[in-house]
Amino acid sequence: MSIAESLWQANQDLAIACLENPFVQGLATGSLPQYKFAYYVGQDAFFLEAFARAYSIAAAKAPDWQGFGTFHALASGVLQELQLHQSYASNWAVDWQSVEPGTATRRYTDFLLATAWSQDVGTTTAAMLPCMKLYAFLGQRLAQNGIPEHCYADWIRTYSSDEFAPLTVQLAELADRYATLTDLVRSTYRYAMRCELDFFQAAWQKEPSD
Repeated sequence: MSIAESLWQANQDLAIACLENPFVQGLATGSLPQYKFAYYVGQDAFFLEAFARAYSIAAAKAPDWQGFGTFHALASGVLQELQLHQSYASNWAVDWQSVEPGTATRRYTDFLLATAWSQDVGTTTAAMLPCMKLYAFLGQRLAQNGIPEHCYADWIRTYSSDEFAPLTVQLAELADRYATLTDLVRSTYRYAMRCELDFFQAAWQKEPSD
């Protein structure tokens, strides 16, 4: 079993908790209040900017040219994902260029960037794997009976698509190349998974007056 798959299997409890979170279930059914999704879009755009920076830091630290190139390619994928958020922003009246990060968002981005700056490339991949794998998992599970026709269909379509899955595979291959299953790698991965769950929960708890 690969390192990425071993980490994923060890954290299935958190993956299922994310799937069953009312925010994600609201995306599945189309019943999620729109103001909660609008908040999520802005927070996710802020997070993705940090995610792209973490890829760039990892690229600079990569010990070989192949890893350097793959990390940069993955950063480009995040920039493409941000273009999707630009379309969301126009549709949902979100000024994502001036988003103030919430507590859960800041906790996640601070952890991600601190890991990228202070740890080796293998540990950084462990911090980044949960986001990629989890979103592919959620997209595929929400689309397994066909993509519904409601206002969140594009979100499901994006993360269940054949274009998104290979990015997850590329990052998993980097983990196999650079990471080892140390206690630090395991705890880093699990903390990132907890951050994912907290991120969805914060969006779910958002109130219109906040």
